[in-house]
Amino acid sequence: MTQSLYELNGKPIRTLISEEDINKRVLELGQQLTDEYQGQELVVVGVLRGSFMFLTDLVKQIKLPLIVDFLGLSSYGGRTQSSGVVRVTSDLSTNILGKDVLIVEDIVDTGLTMTYLLENMRTRQPKSLKVCTLLEKPDRTIKPVDLDYIGFTIPDEFVIGYGLDYEDKYRNLPYIGVVDGLGKEE
Repeated sequence: MTQSLYELNGKPIRTLISEEDINKRVLELGQQLTDEYQGQELVVVGVLRGSFMFLTDLVKQIKLPLIVDFLGLSSYGGRTQSSGVVRVTSDLSTNILGKDVLIVEDIVDTGLTMTYLLENMRTRQPKSLKVCTLLEKPDRTIKPVDLDYIGFTIPDEFVIGYGLDYEDKYRNLPYIGVVDGLGKEE
């Protein structure tokens, strides 16, 4: 028997942020970025794999010529909570020296991964470096990070969908969902 996309381990996936709310917020962020980066060459860096849906929708709303590149990082492994140990799984192919760079992330919770990434990117001497995250989970913050653009601030729940996964599945949900009890590691 196959499991429904809208349930996990027999439990329903509760909608935390609807597809409509995501689309509305992405449109707003795209307009804000278009206005703020007018006349500049922008390099948009997506953090794989979770940001791919957000990045795709976001860049369609940024009405500027831009460069898109990707960087792969891992700090979760197969767990539902960050290990705090960051591993680079793939690097940029674009030289960002002297360029305006926007990092696009799916979620910032502990701040450890983003702190590592920002330190790494600063060594490449971009003209400017800003962060746009779909989700911020401030209750889990260990290392505070300045986030320039935030889609939504959420409670301390393990979320899936719209690019975010559970054991590499559920990225294709069109909304952000929660399975009650998931992610409560002992």
